Amino acid sequence: MARRQLTLDNTVAAELAGSEDAVLRSLRERLPVDLHLRGNVLTLDGDSADLQEAATVVDELVELIEHGHDVAPATIDAVAGALDADESPAAILDDVVWRHRNTKVAPKTLNQKRYVDSIRRETITFGIGPAGTGKTFLAVAMAAAALTEKKVQRIILTRPAVEAGERLGFLPGDIQAKVDPYLRPLFDALYDMIDPDRVNGYFERDVIEVAPLAFMRGRTLNDSFVILDEAQNTSPEQMKMFLTRLGFGSRMVVTGDITQIDLPSDQRSGLIAVRDILDDVKDISFIEFGGEDVVRHKLVQRIVAAYDTHGSRERGARAEHGPTPSH
Repeated sequence: MARRQLTLDNTVAAELAGSEDAVLRSLRERLPVDLHLRGNVLTLDGDSADLQEAATVVDELVELIEHGHDVAPATIDAVAGALDADESPAAILDDVVWRHRNTKVAPKTLNQKRYVDSIRRETITFGIGPAGTGKTFLAVAMAAAALTEKKVQRIILTRPAVEAGERLGFLPGDIQAKVDPYLRPLFDALYDMIDPDRVNGYFERDVIEVAPLAFMRGRTLNDSFVILDEAQNTSPEQMKMFLTRLGFGSRMVVTGDITQIDLPSDQRSGLIAVRDILDDVKDISFIEFGGEDVVRHKLVQRIVAAYDTHGSRERGARAEHGPTPSH
């Protein structure tokens, strides 16, 4: 057993502890050493190799704090994940894609960094992974930045209204009232990024459009930042229809979670089919997110991991015993 002590600036020590020691608790959970903070002295106890790993993570966190970063429990996973991949944590966390008043949006994981880099570089980017990985939120932030910087003239946000199906016409109200429940998450992300009055003005001038996927048919979308959300609920035909709306000067981001498909069991998801069809096409990128990219509550990470494990077990059982006979 070895020991290492780090003397910190008082301000850095306070930030490293976090509100009600939340950051310190996350450090203890993440690092393979015993860790104690008394005053401004951080003590690490463990094997020599583990001490070196822990000290590297702490040094990176200290540097981020000294450069003005707000450190939260999720920051620790971002730093450790970046170091594991031989990447600079600062290069990830310093890549601010959108600022609005007190809101600062930047990647928190290596895959999120790859995702925003792909959106900048490629014409079409697919972000595929579980809930809470920031796929939609980051895409909307990138869209807001592109509009502000006049790289595009408008933002178009769409998703399939699968659950409504043919019953959409029977819902009360006008068309906006009918589709509002399906588009609400996109509205929420927008209002997180931009002042409500400005968003409303953009809606009135058609600078921002939020509409069901069916409304895209027959259009050509030029000079637009187009986001298709919940794409796992598209059919292959709908996916082809959407992608061929691409016009000059436009960028598309397609997000979805192939473990959350609401289509009838006999219908293939367009998000699964498109990977096989377009995987080798230039200027199209597929970014895969995993449980390590979940930046919501820690419990969400554990839920995602549990479902992944359960799914793997079921697939293994089916492969071993063959399909269940039909009656």
